[in-house]
Amino acid sequence: MGNRLRQSIARHPFLSLLAGLGLALLIAAVALIAILFTGLPDLATLEAGLALPSTRILDRQGRLLYEIVDPEGGRNRAVTLDRVPQDCIDATIATEDANFYRHIGIDVAGILRALRINLSGGEVIAGGSTITQQVARNLLLDPEQRAERTLLRKLRETILAIRLTASYSRDDILMLYLNQTYYGNLAYGLEGAAQAYFGESVETLDLAQCAMLAGLPQAPAVYNPLENPEAAKERQKTVLRLMTEQGYITAEEARRAENEPLQFAAAPFPIEAPHFVMAVWEELTQRFPEALYRGGLTVTTTLDLDWQRAAERIARRHLARLNMPDETGQGHNVNNAALVALDPYTGHVLAMLGSPDYFNERISGAYNAALAPRQPGSALKPFTYAAAFDPTLPDPWTAATMVLDVETPFVTRRLESYTPANFALVEHGPVRVREALASSYNIPAVAALDHIGVDALVRLLTRLGVTTLAANPRIDLAVTLGGGEVRLLELTAAYAGLANGGYRIQPVLIMQVEDAAGKRLYTWEQRPLLDRVLDERVAWLITDILSDNSARIPAFGPASVLQIGRPAAAKTGTTTDFRDNWTLGYTPNLVVGVWVGNADNAPMREVTGISGAGPIWHDFMREALLGQPQLSFQRPDGLIQVEVCALSGLLPTDACTQRVREWFIPGTEPTTYDTIHQVFTIDRRTGLLAGESTPPEERVERVYLVLPQEARDWAARQGIPAPPAPAPSAPDEHLGLRLLEPDPYTTFRLSPTLPPEAQRLRLTAGVRPGTQRVTYIMDGVPVGTASAAPWVVWWPLQLGQHELVAEAVLADGTIERSEPIPFTVSAFVPAQERPASGQLP
Repeated sequence: MGNRLRQSIARHPFLSLLAGLGLALLIAAVALIAILFTGLPDLATLEAGLALPSTRILDRQGRLLYEIVDPEGGRNRAVTLDRVPQDCIDATIATEDANFYRHIGIDVAGILRALRINLSGGEVIAGGSTITQQVARNLLLDPEQRAERTLLRKLRETILAIRLTASYSRDDILMLYLNQTYYGNLAYGLEGAAQAYFGESVETLDLAQCAMLAGLPQAPAVYNPLENPEAAKERQKTVLRLMTEQGYITAEEARRAENEPLQFAAAPFPIEAPHFVMAVWEELTQRFPEALYRGGLTVTTTLDLDWQRAAERIARRHLARLNMPDETGQGHNVNNAALVALDPYTGHVLAMLGSPDYFNERISGAYNAALAPRQPGSALKPFTYAAAFDPTLPDPWTAATMVLDVETPFVTRRLESYTPANFALVEHGPVRVREALASSYNIPAVAALDHIGVDALVRLLTRLGVTTLAANPRIDLAVTLGGGEVRLLELTAAYAGLANGGYRIQPVLIMQVEDAAGKRLYTWEQRPLLDRVLDERVAWLITDILSDNSARIPAFGPASVLQIGRPAAAKTGTTTDFRDNWTLGYTPNLVVGVWVGNADNAPMREVTGISGAGPIWHDFMREALLGQPQLSFQRPDGLIQVEVCALSGLLPTDACTQRVREWFIPGTEPTTYDTIHQVFTIDRRTGLLAGESTPPEERVERVYLVLPQEARDWAARQGIPAPPAPAPSAPDEHLGLRLLEPDPYTTFRLSPTLPPEAQRLRLTAGVRPGTQRVTYIMDGVPVGTASAAPWVVWWPLQLGQHELVAEAVLADGTIERSEPIPFTVSAFVPAQERPASGQLP
């Protein structure tokens, strides 16, 4: 028979191929089974996998900040399933493994479902691995195997999951999962997470809290509600939606849970610098996930524990002062403060305070305001001017550039009219940039941003390490006054770029990591600063302004908290509704940023950067630098000093008696002479311009300020005498004809209660000297002509969208035409008939 079989195979080569292929497949299958099952962990080792890593986190001098394993069990202790609220069980299953109680440890349908959901959502919304597979991977595979991203590891994980399902009940497997999963914030297991985020035991968690926690395991750092509250909230919504779709809760229950405000706090446990330690741990989980789970790590950080304790003590003292009742019997409703101290050359984080009391639930103390996005107020202004000072621009600004600090309408990128105002609605008229920045005037800062463009500021801040603005498509001119959100840590690092001569630095938390055997896994190394973002001369000019106490006297007085007894540059920031205030400042070797506000975004009562964050910054700087030598900011090469007129910033004439010396980058210094101060010959008897009939003894020369048209109303309010006649040469000569009123892209409403003749719009223009008359043309039709300053025509309001243009006849008979201004006149709509907020009409 054997001979017949061999003869048959010989006659049919195809059978020979099939026989060989079958033998190869058999050998491959045997080999695969051997590989899969050889060395496969014994389920008896499951309990050993529950041991938490023993990692010690130290400050830069080796003092213990936190040890992950608490000998008494601490907050990371295991709990039985009967102590876990049903909402937490349902939220976990809905999010991680919808078929958990029905499959054999692996879920093909669930994998396909997760793939479909994640592809349609563009992100990881639902997990592909079952809860059983995750338990097998985390408790049975060693760290190296867990780190593998191979089909072999997945197959071994699958076998272990099937074995677990055969050997343990579903409830036992779920209990293992809920007790060993990492939820971020140094919390292992659901009990640890409840304690870490809410300061509660797991039994007390409600639906909203369960949904928040169930969404964390897939990406704890991304969804951490203490650092990324918006991302965490979106994740919570996703979990509630999955629970609704799978029938665990109703849509109404989901809505109530979604709208429930959550109070974040942690139950007390032994730890120093808790917010900093949490940030270090998150970095360790990303950089050393395998080594971290082997345990026994010793992590030396950049933190100085003495400085950290000083920050905590100083912040608590000043918050207590602010909350003492004043003469009205009220405090200022200030509960939170954050502080970051950095070395501007190494990026070492020397102190990080996220709140004054990590364990205080009343103030959401576990919320890390050092890492959370908040509105910066005026704290971005230095970077606006730094971008405007760029000497490579065709028309760079300088510290001597004159800006009009008067009511000025701007047009935003969304073609909307925007008219910023200063604090307390005070205007200062013509000011040089040095005073405008040092005294934090709002209108000049918006003018600077309008000059360079919003994108230039965003690019500069992004290059300096601020990550939150580039991703915000809605920011506009108001961003320089705080109309965006930044993180204190990132903004402090950006200020380090001013202190170190224009280089970007990366904040550093960890100096060294060793394993249990003393082997170094990582050592931070000092490297030369290479990523220059700002011209070092620009960085020095901004520093020189921010450290100029004389320039900030108009706003802060001669003895503000921004003075610390040594050279220091500083800038404050306050949001208009008093929800955030900031002080950021630096010496040549230390940068410190301080934020003060409330974690729940509740407004403070009239607390500004100078009264809230400023005193904390002042006291910390003085204590941290006590005993250190005073250092001065070293002026780089490539700067020149030029005498300019103190008001206009141009070269002085004999008429300009107030002069200052200002620093310039060569090529940006002024080359034209001042035209603000002009000499007029006056008839002493009449106070008018002298004429041919005025005798010589009655002629007297007087200096008048000839201001641009936009500033003349301000000058009149200040009692500044107007010139007796148009000047022969004025600043307006270079500006050309332009419409001053109305503001562009503004909407005016007709009132049904006023007579039509009382509803008129004032039209005004700024003109060149020698202008004979100005004609205003509305929608192509002339509506009025003015023959003298202030060139006013009144136009009766008419419904519709309009475009206004001005035409001026100059002294030589030529005609000049302005740029058009669009605006709208609409009918009055009663409040009860207006669309609800956020809805389109």
